[in-house]
Amino acid sequence: IDALEDVVKPPLIASGNRFDNKTLHPSDSISAKMTTPRVFIIRHGETEWSLNGKHTGRSDIPLTVNGEKRIRATGKALVGADRLIVPKNLAHIYVSPRKRAQRTLELLGLGCKEPIPWHQHGDIAAPNAGGDTVGVGEEEQQPGTEAKIEITEAVREWDYGDYEGVTSREIRERREEKGQGEWDIWRDGCPGGESPQQITARLDELISDIRHRFHSHAIGKPKGTVNEPFDVLIVAHGHILRALAGRWVGRNIADNPSLILEAGGVGTLSYEHHNLNEPAILLGGAFMSDVVEQVEEGKS
Repeated sequence: IDALEDVVKPPLIASGNRFDNKTLHPSDSISAKMTTPRVFIIRHGETEWSLNGKHTGRSDIPLTVNGEKRIRATGKALVGADRLIVPKNLAHIYVSPRKRAQRTLELLGLGCKEPIPWHQHGDIAAPNAGGDTVGVGEEEQQPGTEAKIEITEAVREWDYGDYEGVTSREIRERREEKGQGEWDIWRDGCPGGESPQQITARLDELISDIRHRFHSHAIGKPKGTVNEPFDVLIVAHGHILRALAGRWVGRNIADNPSLILEAGGVGTLSYEHHNLNEPAILLGGAFMSDVVEQVEEGKS
């Protein structure tokens, strides 16, 4: 009997940070035709300090030449009418006050129509139209975004306090000399800087802002019926973006999100079942069938 019960039990379906017993239904196939907003998180490109493992919070360190080169490549690969990040679908762009994040935004090729709210750090990459636009309407071919760009302290890097500009190895050595125990930023925070509780408070406020202002009006609606853009882009830093991903699905920062986001890396936050109450981390998406067909036909 126990074996039989195991067979007929409905499958476990991940829902944000929990699992629910839900029975799959044929109507679930309709889900592909429903709108699910996303948040794209992009860590700034490589800097000398990130390359050397130094904790870089409030210090304003520029991108390296290689860092700029890699961000341009990221933009060409992932930004465009037929790419992961579709500029016209962006409703809002949050950017850290640090110039390494602002420079990263300049190099992504988003074609921002709104003037950038800072003194330009260098040349701005041309808008990425995407790849082959065969079958793409004239409106979709127009590169660029009308999203508002907001510089906000909400996405600045974790304030490392006394550990600013110090590597993890040096931190361990300092603590050992003082007879202090092991250090875990997720659990302990930084002396003279921010605690996990402070990080949680500012990220939870940001998440609430995103969901209420940009996602609630669109989620679950039939595709093509939402007139206003709904995706959000955040250009910021490694620790704060990993913490954001954890809080997005309700995880306790002190437990360590156990996530990696390399310099110049891109991640996606979204929802399961087109439900605002089921936040999820999107690990990866499949190619659209028309894109696959174009590749097979040698069109792109």
